[in-house]
Amino acid sequence: MGRDYEEPDLFSEEETASQEVEKLDVDELGTLLRERRGKLSLRQAATAAGVSFSTFSRVEGGAQPDLATFTRLCAWLSVPPSRFFTPVVEREISPIEQAISHLRTDPRLSDEAAEKIGSVMRDLYDALAQDVEPSRPAVACHLRATNVMRPGVAQRLAPLLGDMQDELRRLVEAGEL
Repeated sequence: MGRDYEEPDLFSEEETASQEVEKLDVDELGTLLRERRGKLSLRQAATAAGVSFSTFSRVEGGAQPDLATFTRLCAWLSVPPSRFFTPVVEREISPIEQAISHLRTDPRLSDEAAEKIGSVMRDLYDALAQDVEPSRPAVACHLRATNVMRPGVAQRLAPLLGDMQDELRRLVEAGEL
């Protein structure tokens, strides 16, 4: 269920920035595995993909697979492995696309129903969203119940949220907010 250790930083920031480095998009891999699995049980999907139940479950939950597992899962998904590699530079995902991505994973919605709802949401968002003034910073935070978060997420979020609360408190006390 995810890693419980930190990988050592082998390169300085300058060395890393100068290298052509890509990372595996385990979130997209997990999403596609859930979508492809559909109503199959984890055990049935794992057997069909040629991997163990526990490995399939971990990868679907966001863990990084080993190379052999990764290639088997790509073959089962019928997608090229290159699809899951993205440059280290983070992709900007709009709030509306984040919201719509949750619809695609809802087992109660068919693909067609999720797409229809997503289309309506995009139309409403485009019609109602306003540009934010650059001088006014925007902060958005969405938390789901901790029992559905991946292991370790709550522990990694706690210091960040604490820092945000401290900074907001400082801004209020300084009369800047």
